[in-house]
Amino acid sequence: MDPLERFAHPTYTVRKKIFNFLSTGFHIYDPDDKLAMYSKMKGFKLKEDIRLYTDESLATEVLTIQADRVIDFSASYTVKDAATGESVGSLKRAGFKSMLRDEWLVFNTDGGELGKIIEDSTIKAIARRFVEVLALFMPQKYHVEVNGQTICTMQQTFNPFVVKLVVDFTPDTDNLLDPRLGLAATVLLCAIEGKRS
Repeated sequence: MDPLERFAHPTYTVRKKIFNFLSTGFHIYDPDDKLAMYSKMKGFKLKEDIRLYTDESLATEVLTIQADRVIDFSASYTVKDAATGESVGSLKRAGFKSMLRDEWLVFNTDGGELGKIIEDSTIKAIARRFVEVLALFMPQKYHVEVNGQTICTMQQTFNPFVVKLVVDFTPDTDNLLDPRLGLAATVLLCAIEGKRS
């Protein structure tokens, strides 16, 4: 399969096992529950450098996600096509805004702001942060918004042992969001925001 074809599905499921302290593996499945991509991120790294591969052999790299700084409080993450080295956009945490409710800014290849990723509800977000058990019963949901319109959703499912986000690109009928950027954002949400859990 051509690496780019792996980004052509309308929905994906991203899974991360929680109980692994030395490294973090992300399995990305297509709608038929077949492995579309795999990412392994080493633990205890000061600066995030996440790479997506076609499978667990790590032989063929398809996407890179690299932070611009060590501290991730308001870091910016550049997403590049591994084959060409070309940027497909970038993602940036909204600093203080993400303290109580996750918010990320999405930028296109020219550095212009394309939209934002917002956690579903401020009240639910605060409850998840301060009463940890509630996070199990109120899974997170994110919306990717462009001009106030939702073009993609990322829905966490209830599972105490696995972080799982279902990504749905079907609302993006005008193809405003590059699926590579959308999947990179989903992996980041699992990797960065998941560290609080």
